[in-house]
Amino acid sequence: MLSLAVSELLDLQQTEHAAIFDGCQYPWQALSKIEEYLGNYVKHENHGRIFPGVVLEGKVFIGEGTVIEPNVYIKGPSWIGKNCEVRQGAYLRGNVMAGDHCILGNSSEFKNCILFNEAKAPHFSYVGDSILGHGAHLGAGVVLSNLKITAGNVDLIVDGNKIDTGLRKFGSVLGDFAEAGSNCILNPGSVLGRKAILYPGISWRGICAPNTIVKLQQQHTLVVRTQ
Repeated sequence: MLSLAVSELLDLQQTEHAAIFDGCQYPWQALSKIEEYLGNYVKHENHGRIFPGVVLEGKVFIGEGTVIEPNVYIKGPSWIGKNCEVRQGAYLRGNVMAGDHCILGNSSEFKNCILFNEAKAPHFSYVGDSILGHGAHLGAGVVLSNLKITAGNVDLIVDGNKIDTGLRKFGSVLGDFAEAGSNCILNPGSVLGRKAILYPGISWRGICAPNTIVKLQQQHTLVVRTQ
C-alpha cells in the first residue's frame, strides 16, 4: 500500500517552494496554504518572453527563459518558474505555483495547484486543487476533478479506514514521474504513487501504488457492415 507521506510521493528538492509543505503530514494539506504563501512571496516581475494578447492580473512572477504564448490569461497570485512553456489559450485562475521546465498546455485550466519541476500538462487539461510531482505528466484531455457531486469534504479510503482531507475541493496528487494517459478522469481524492501509470481513458478514484500500471481492457464487438 502506498504511503501518503509527503516524502514518499514528492521530492521536495524539486521545488523552490518546499517550505509550503512544512508541518504537512499529507501533501494535500499544502493546498489550503497556497493563497497566503503566494500573497507573501510573489512580486510582480517578468523575466521571460510574453507574446501579444497575454493578460496578467495581479501579482504574477515569470522566471527567466519562460515563454507565455498569445491569448494566455494569468491571474495572480501566481508563480511560474524558469524555462517553462505556457501555451496558447491557457487559463491560470490564480494560486498557481509552477516550477522550472514545466509545460502548462494550450486550452488548459489551472487553479490552486502546485507543479514541481518538469511537470507537464501539455494539452486540454483541467488541474484544480491538485499537485503534480517532479516529472509528472498528463496526457491530452486529462481532467483532475476536484469537487464531489455529493456534499461534504473529499475523503480517502486507506486500508479500509476513511481519511477526511478537510477539503471540500481536492483533486489529485501525482507523485514524481507518475503519468495519466489521454482522456483519463481522476476523481476527487485520487493519489498516484511515484512512477504509477494510468492507461488512456480510465476513470480513477483512490490510491494507486508506486510503480503500478493500470490497464484499461475493453471488449469489442465486430459486425459486418451491410450498407
